[in-house]
Amino acid sequence: MGAAAADNAAGDAERGGRGRASAPEEREVKVVVVDEQEAPAPATARMLQTQRPPAPLQVTTQAPPPPMSVASGGADPPPVATYQPVMLTPPQPLASLNSRVYTNQISLCLFLLHLAAAGFAVGFFVFHAVKDIVQHPRSRSARVESSLLREWLPPVEGAVALSIVLAFAWQKAVRAWPRAMVRVILWSGFGVTLAVGAMLMCFSMPATVGLGVAMVVFSIGTGLYACWVTRRVGFTARVFECAVRPVDKFRGLNGPAYVMVAAGFVWISVWCVAVIGAANFRFAGLTILALVVSLAWTAEVMRNVANLTASRVIALYYLRGMQSSVQFSFQRALSYNLGSACLGSLFVPTIEALRILARGLNLLEGEDEFMFSCAHCCLNVMNAVFTYGNSWAFVHIAAYGRGFVQASRSTWWQFERQPGMAALADADITSSVCFLTGVTSGALCVALAGSWAYATHKHYTATVSLLSFYVGYLMTRIGMALPQACVGCYYVCFAENPGSRLFDSTIPDRLRKMQDAEKDAFVPTPRFPAQQQHHVSAA
Repeated sequence: MGAAAADNAAGDAERGGRGRASAPEEREVKVVVVDEQEAPAPATARMLQTQRPPAPLQVTTQAPPPPMSVASGGADPPPVATYQPVMLTPPQPLASLNSRVYTNQISLCLFLLHLAAAGFAVGFFVFHAVKDIVQHPRSRSARVESSLLREWLPPVEGAVALSIVLAFAWQKAVRAWPRAMVRVILWSGFGVTLAVGAMLMCFSMPATVGLGVAMVVFSIGTGLYACWVTRRVGFTARVFECAVRPVDKFRGLNGPAYVMVAAGFVWISVWCVAVIGAANFRFAGLTILALVVSLAWTAEVMRNVANLTASRVIALYYLRGMQSSVQFSFQRALSYNLGSACLGSLFVPTIEALRILARGLNLLEGEDEFMFSCAHCCLNVMNAVFTYGNSWAFVHIAAYGRGFVQASRSTWWQFERQPGMAALADADITSSVCFLTGVTSGALCVALAGSWAYATHKHYTATVSLLSFYVGYLMTRIGMALPQACVGCYYVCFAENPGSRLFDSTIPDRLRKMQDAEKDAFVPTPRFPAQQQHHVSAA
């Protein structure tokens, strides 16, 4: 009996051992909270928690010990824990809004050197003109300069004064009636340039006829563009309406634009007198061309200073809900961010113009594969360059104090992060609308100054008309910096924080429609294969 019982026990133990050995190995995952501190008293719990925060969570994996036979009298040893800590990623800190680093210092130094050189040249030519008129009134150069001061300068100054009025009028109209003004600007650009071009052609002088033909051709292109973007006009009008709403919350937000327009008026007035002095200089053509390029860069920097001021105020309102000081933002734009404004003023117009040209070439399909392959290559290159230099960068320059290239990449990355946002921003026509306001103002200045010069001194009509258009365009673009900055902040800040309660459903609805249009895209009718088409034609 005893031997049988012992055999049965041994058999049971052997079967139990084999059963445990054949069972699949299991792994256990335990979450162990390591905290060696004692529980604090209720009164001091919060204070001690801030002084000695609890240890982080650690996730450990533990394998079970090997099976042991019960018959051998062994006991399971205590588990040996192997700790593999998993570090929790802390939240990313918010970007600083008060960077005191001068951005793009090389471009800032170049602009300041250029400004000093331009100021010296303007002063020298003004002094040269006045000296000739006062000291040598009977000399040939003095007579020419006196004639220019009496006959050429008043129409140009009248065009400058009209451009200031038009700049303020366009800005006020866009802020008051944003929905209607998009269509008005598109079609007024067509109508006004066509009428002024016809007026110049009626003067029947070779130079004015050439300018008139150029304006008529441009007006035709403007009309075709207005027809082409008809489907985008409604959305652009709604974006304008939503973007300019925060302007009324900040008193004096349009003040920097007015200051820049006044500074532009003073500089252009002195600049016109300097052109008169440069007309009798040794290399008159090259000198006047250099003065024209200098004026373009200076006016563009003025516009971008106003853009940066408004962008900082509006962007901080969207991103942080802050009521920023307009004066402080204006000071930052004139100091820390001035280098980025100078660099952007050089590259943004150039990049956008080349990109538009490349797109136009790609719209023309032909049989010359080499030429159009080059056009496709140029477009790809310009699209790549566009990510490193675009007008959306001014929002991040103003808000975070970044350099121009870094801000261009960060803003475009924000667009690419949101599905469809990059395509929506790329199809925006706000910059085109602001451009056409400058063109329309320039054409109206030509109508005033050109007719004035034709009525008094016909031989100055062409030069006065050309300079009046140039001045009217530059001054109006400075005045339109505020609405363009508002639209830029609306796009960029939505891409950065789309869940903000300060945004309505304008952009999400548009993105949804774009996605639906891609799903419901038109599928072309399938064609017969070449061999089958040959049989059909033979039959």
